[in-house]
Amino acid sequence: MERKWWKEAVFYQIYPQSFYDANGDGIGDLQGIMEKIPYLKELGITALWICPFYCSPLVDNGYDISDYYAVNSEFGSIEDARELLKCANENGIRVILDLVINHTSDQHPWFQEACADKESKYRDYYIFREDVSRLSQLRSNFGGSTWTQIRDGSWYFHTFAKEQPDLNWENKVLRKELYTMINWWLRQGVSGFRLDAITYIQKDMSFPPVEPDGPDGLCDVMKHCLNVPGIEEKLLEMRRETYGRGDFVTVAEAPGVPAEKLEAYIGENGFFSMIFDFSYTDIDIWIGEAWAKPKKWSVEEFKENLFRNQRLVRETGWAANYLENHDQPRSINKYFAGVEKEQMEKYADTMAKALGTLFFFLRGTPFIYQGEELGMRNTVFSTMEEVNDVNSRGQYERALLEGYTEEEAFEAVNRRSRDHARCPMQWNDNVNFGFSTEKPWIACNRICSKQTVERESQDKQSVLSYYKKMIRLRNHSPYAETFVYGDLIEVVYGNYELLAPCDEALFLYTRTLGHEKLLIICNFTDKQAALPECIDIAALEQAQILISNYEEGARSVIRPYEAVVYKLDF
Repeated sequence: MERKWWKEAVFYQIYPQSFYDANGDGIGDLQGIMEKIPYLKELGITALWICPFYCSPLVDNGYDISDYYAVNSEFGSIEDARELLKCANENGIRVILDLVINHTSDQHPWFQEACADKESKYRDYYIFREDVSRLSQLRSNFGGSTWTQIRDGSWYFHTFAKEQPDLNWENKVLRKELYTMINWWLRQGVSGFRLDAITYIQKDMSFPPVEPDGPDGLCDVMKHCLNVPGIEEKLLEMRRETYGRGDFVTVAEAPGVPAEKLEAYIGENGFFSMIFDFSYTDIDIWIGEAWAKPKKWSVEEFKENLFRNQRLVRETGWAANYLENHDQPRSINKYFAGVEKEQMEKYADTMAKALGTLFFFLRGTPFIYQGEELGMRNTVFSTMEEVNDVNSRGQYERALLEGYTEEEAFEAVNRRSRDHARCPMQWNDNVNFGFSTEKPWIACNRICSKQTVERESQDKQSVLSYYKKMIRLRNHSPYAETFVYGDLIEVVYGNYELLAPCDEALFLYTRTLGHEKLLIICNFTDKQAALPECIDIAALEQAQILISNYEEGARSVIRPYEAVVYKLDF
């Protein structure tokens, strides 16, 4: 196994506008991130993924970029960005940035010029059509048509919001401009990128008519503009012209990549270092459907999706393991959605530790999203007026169009909104949880008043303390090599290595390297679960417990939401 710094890293994702407000305007900023570097270093973080802080009108919270070379004034300046990179690197923390190159903001000078002059070279930087009546009538990912008309009567294409026009990747001059920009940021000291929506860049530019799949007369854009043939050549060209020239890491948001193409994407000479898998994080929704459409899922299905990804990636490359990010609600509410309020209050911290244990010791690089290490849960919205997220608003309108009631549509938003993860980080018990002295741009969490860095830092049994222990165990213990580079074997589930029947509530897997064998067990219900027959109970009673979310780890019966990591003797 080839050693790479990013395989041994622990990533921490920062949503800059919600992390820490250093200048007191109610919006987080780059200076605020710098001031919290000591916290991140103490936690054990070795790499940061920072969401977009480029110039933007913030229609989609920074994923609508109007200038790739400048920092939005609310976040600071380009000098602040350089200082942040220098500060992080001096503290042994690498930084990767979001790379949003499927689209720009409609306020980008390229698009403004394209709209103002049909003869401008920038017209071909985007996808314009004079008449779309006979073309694909597709539904954008945020709801509504993918075609929007401008003053001169022509139409432009957008996979996401109408304020996010898609770039025309068939244009070689455009691609060269993007590569120049990427290389410029690499020279500033970034260690790589997370590539946003990258599998949308290739389209069938003829946009042939398609059958609608909803009452709006539109068809899901993902069915026709995701992983379109020809994308491989462009991804290979980008790698060759930019980050492929150095020791950089790339993590792609790449939904829809089929298993047979994984090697091309993350193999030894793949387009990227890692890609995020959505099969288990989006298990609670129907892909391409309204959030309000009910979807039941089981722990067994979750388990199968999780370990299927581990099996596939094991044969081809390296996994990017995550529970939460800026596009997801909080994981406790998602994976324990049916738990009654009283049980949630009793076991919330235990659940957070169990989820962390399950994901942190999988084969691959762990990604932690800000607040996850505190055991943050979803907030509660009172009205749609409190919801900032453009996608949540689009989902609400779509649900109403499809015949759901306002109550059903709002319930779906309260369950699934991306704003749950975008609430301000909770540092202490001061006003606005110490995030800002001014009113934050988005309301603080109304549920997790006790989940603050200050409180949890003083509690050895807190979720934060547990995350610190997990990071030390994975990266700085005698077992670090096994946790990072060891093989993963799914002990008792699926077709990979079926040794014995297992309660669906239990997740069991081992990490092995040489003569060292580590066993991870997690219980995902509020019931006790007996260990399967293939587990040697006598040996388990003699095994060393490396970490557990109970004061004393289980030996024969796994308690509600219990997670334990054992060192086994061969």
